[in-house]
Amino acid sequence: MVEGTNDIEFLRRISLLLHADDESLPNLAEMEQRGELIFVPFGGGHVRAWSNRLAPLQRAEFHLYDHELPPETEIRRQAAETVNRRSRCQAVLTNKRCLENYLHPDAILAASGIRVDFDDFDCVAEIAARKLYQQRPGEIPWQLQARRSQSRMANRAKRWLNTTVVEQMTRDMLRESDPNDEIQSWLLAIKDLLAA
Repeated sequence: MVEGTNDIEFLRRISLLLHADDESLPNLAEMEQRGELIFVPFGGGHVRAWSNRLAPLQRAEFHLYDHELPPETEIRRQAAETVNRRSRCQAVLTNKRCLENYLHPDAILAASGIRVDFDDFDCVAEIAARKLYQQRPGEIPWQLQARRSQSRMANRAKRWLNTTVVEQMTRDMLRESDPNDEIQSWLLAIKDLLAA
């Protein structure tokens, strides 16, 4: 269970990178193709509605929720607690705002030729969209763009970050951007749940 299709793209690609380095870690894209797991994107905002939605199926579940910013963080924490009370189910909140925050700036540089700096709780998609937009000559300044246009550009950047940029990640970059191996811990949890 993930928030959206961009999260699915990230997890497919990052698990491939980690699996190539350590075959004991699952390749989620391959497992999905074999019918061993299904990604369910719940669409972000209604996390509590999904915390028990699949319970009648009595299947193993792994829920990955973006940390986001307060007060949304507490809602997600409560939903995770609900999931974690069920047998063969586990939910975790990312330690960073969202999956894009686990990307390395060098991967963005490799994919675009631009330097994007961010911290663990910045909106990376918005920062990247702004930087990419500023590379286009003759455009009106970002801050004069309609909020709706900025949002559309950020959504396109989010998709790009979770596909093209993730594919530029290396194991060394991931060691720097995820020094506590949080992503690896999610993959191990999925593996354990499927084995139970």
